[in-house]
Amino acid sequence: MGKLIVEQIVSLDGYAEDAQGSIDFFVNAGWVNEVDQEQLRLLSGVSAIVLGARTYRMFAAYWPSADPAREPVAVTIRELPKFVVSSTLKEAPWGADDVAEILAGDGVAALRQLRRRFAGDLIIWGSLSLSDALLRAGEVDVLRLRVLPLLLGRGRSFAPADLGLRSLALRSTRSFAGGLLVLEYAPAR
Repeated sequence: MGKLIVEQIVSLDGYAEDAQGSIDFFVNAGWVNEVDQEQLRLLSGVSAIVLGARTYRMFAAYWPSADPAREPVAVTIRELPKFVVSSTLKEAPWGADDVAEILAGDGVAALRQLRRRFAGDLIIWGSLSLSDALLRAGEVDVLRLRVLPLLLGRGRSFAPADLGLRSLALRSTRSFAGGLLVLEYAPAR
């Protein structure tokens, strides 16, 4: 069974959303594409993408028509199977010719079942509510943080407030121009 990877883009003070619930702080920051080669390396071992409903809507509005010349990861994102954990969505179109499969019900149970279907890794981007549930349940094998050199002061943390103490082991650190860091952790055993 592959690993369950949760990746979040966060401010230096640990926020994945600003105080208004927006992610514009990283969309407009210009650092996101700087790590494209690192993302392509990561995605080479990924078998599927999993998203919560809100993140799915953002991804489906952008990635199916994203220009691969500007977004090198666009082709890989288009080609990978996509799953949406949602109790409200009835369909999940992905561009003109593709759809994401909906996993209804409990997100943790759905991910456990999905992990049995795929030999490779599964990646979850954003999807804070789903990521919260998976962190609480101890289902996350790799936590990747793309840390932007910004301080927001307040907002939505990438981890649930009620998580409690969890020890993590640093697996890797990569730094990029402009101060962006990619930190990769695994649960300490």
